[in-house]
Amino acid sequence: MSDIEFEIDRLSAVMLLKKYPFLNGFLAGHGIEINSDSDTLPTLLGKIDITTVEDNAIDVESILSGTVSYIEQMLMFLGGGESRTVNSVTLYPGTNKSKEPEQFEELTFKRGEIVCIVGPTGSGKSRLLADIEWMAQKDTPTGRQVLVNGKVPDQKWRFSSSDKLVAQLSQNMNFVMDLSVEEFVRLHADSRMVNNAEEVVKNIIREANELAGEKFAPDTAITSLSGGQSRALMIADTAILSRSPIVLIDEIENAGIDRKKALDLLLSEDKIVLMATHDPMLALMGDRRIVIKNGGIHAVIETDDRERAILTDIEKLDKKVQAMRTLLRNGESLENFEF
Repeated sequence: MSDIEFEIDRLSAVMLLKKYPFLNGFLAGHGIEINSDSDTLPTLLGKIDITTVEDNAIDVESILSGTVSYIEQMLMFLGGGESRTVNSVTLYPGTNKSKEPEQFEELTFKRGEIVCIVGPTGSGKSRLLADIEWMAQKDTPTGRQVLVNGKVPDQKWRFSSSDKLVAQLSQNMNFVMDLSVEEFVRLHADSRMVNNAEEVVKNIIREANELAGEKFAPDTAITSLSGGQSRALMIADTAILSRSPIVLIDEIENAGIDRKKALDLLLSEDKIVLMATHDPMLALMGDRRIVIKNGGIHAVIETDDRERAILTDIEKLDKKVQAMRTLLRNGESLENFEF
């Protein structure tokens, strides 16, 4: 018996609809109304009188099996199915730009982990992120291979636009839709068929404003958002609404947002976060950092206790820099600022 079949047998029909709100339309299409607080779906179907069964051509067994299939298919579409659960991503080496082997045997990234990618501009940080997004199978210029949960990923995860395992936040994000921030986020929430869309939309906008240097209103046109505001909105949207279990971030420090809050928000959703950065604070916030040279992985460094102590000092300095930035944005002088 699958987990969904078990839930259908044990949960009341009302609880089933709360967990899978999209199911209401499916059942209504079969002439089934849910109005009991205690009956399971099988029990509810068993109580339908014979006249109603005959008049509406109700086939109890077909409805039950169809319910299981419908839930499974919708979860696959929405990104919440069991087959989408990602506990780990494993990367196997390829070669650098000189076709020399990369300096590692394998790398495994797990849920709730931050891995930073560092190296000079043009060294290949974005290429590594692209390989992971593409779920490379030795078919990219680097020759790397990516496994999901220890297995070769399903082809649909590579080519489907609606079944992505990876959400990537790039350096350049431009909106072209003529919508307000609230309308844009609601459109995404509605496409995910979330049950509490109003609450989710408000939460995303609130969190985005916590990240952004300059706050914006729900009725602000998304085309008028600054680069930092756009990045803040998409980070909040990705953390709260996106079901992609892997988040790839390219140089978040250039967005003018609260970087630490952004990472804390993403990690609160138990995602795998890989981040290309030049920022020492962000680099030390990761559990590990991957060093890129000449297009290949040159070294993998674990963040140790000494570096975490240094991170504490950097964070103190960063708070002062952020405070100075706020003063300058507000047109104030730094003449009496205490360092």
